[in-house]
This record gives sequence, structure tokens and C-alpha cells, in this order.
Amino acid sequence: MSTAASMSIPGQGPAAPGIPVYNQKLGMWVFLLSEVMFFTSLIGSYIILRMAHPEAYPTPGSVLNIPLTAFNTFVLICSSVTMVKAFAAAEMRDGPGIRRWLMATIALGVFFLSVQAFEYYKLAGHGFVPSVEGYAAAGGPLYGSTFYTMTGFHGAHVFLGVVALSFTLLRAMRGAYDNGDVRGVEVMGLYWHFVDLVWIILFTIVYLM
Repeated sequence: MSTAASMSIPGQGPAAPGIPVYNQKLGMWVFLLSEVMFFTSLIGSYIILRMAHPEAYPTPGSVLNIPLTAFNTFVLICSSVTMVKAFAAAEMRDGPGIRRWLMATIALGVFFLSVQAFEYYKLAGHGFVPSVEGYAAAGGPLYGSTFYTMTGFHGAHVFLGVVALSFTLLRAMRGAYDNGDVRGVEVMGLYWHFVDLVWIILFTIVYLM
């Protein structure tokens, strides 16, 4: 057996054959690459449609609540900070710290989803829905359809992240990461940081441009 093939990472189990990366981390990278293609397609379609039909896309501030969403974006960025803290605690084998920072990350994720649900509720109350009739002030259904598709898919990713983080927290409460095995926390961190980065891009394109 070659040296590379038998390589392992201290405290993190065996690495994938040929590269010094453990299997769970490699799997998450591959998954995130597929997610990059997915969101690139969504964002690219939005940009093309917006350039082809500028009359259907009014100034975002005339329809969307930019200050509220800017605050919600800040909340999601803070959740990335707490996720980093959770990983740092795992590296230091600080069990209480792991649990504390994971709970903070989950709470911020739930808060983000709650604000997004409130935003949807207020927009729907003003007639901004992805329907055939569309939103009269926005020139038809195109704006609503693209807005809810992109932000809705992202919201679904945040929800799944919160569920996965809750599972990670449950394992942390059972002491799974107290021995220096940081794999679960690190893999979830990669996913969560990706979700945060995608939202910053969406916020910039959909709300500010």
C-alpha cells in the first residue's frame, strides 16, 4: 500500500485514497460543487431574464424591504462567526463550547428563516406573489416567480442546514466531539459557510441591483 493511500489525519480518521482529506470532507466538497452549479444556473437565469425584460423588474427598493433584509443578512453572517467558534471549540476539545456555539448558530438560522417568512407574508399581503396575474406594479409574474424561486431555494437550504446542525448538536451533547474528532462540525461548517456566501450574492443581485 502506498504512503498516500494509507495516510490518515490525526483525530479525524482515515483520509480518502491519494489525497490528505477524509471522506466526509471530500464528499461535502463534491456536493457543494454541484450546489455551485445549481445556484449559478438560477442566478444566471435571473440576470438573463432581467436584462431581456427590464420592464418586468422595477427598482428593488420599491417592492422589497431592503433594510429588513440587510439586517437579516447581517444575522446570517453572524451565524457563520458562531459556526467558526464551534469548530474552534471542537479543535480544543471544549465540549460545552461546542454545544454553546452550535446552539447559537441554530438560533440565528431559525431567526433568519423567521424573518424571511415574515417578509414573504408582507409581500404576499401587497399582492407580490408568483401567480399568473403577477404583481401589477412589477409588470407581470416574471419578477415574483424569479424572486421566490431563488430566495425560496436558498431558504430551503438554510432549513436543511438547521436540521443537520440540530443533529450535530445532538451528537455533541452525547460527547461525540469531545475527543478531538472534529469531522462532523467541520463538514457542517463548510455547508453553512457556503449557504451564507450564496445569500450574500443573492442579496446583492436581487435586493441591491
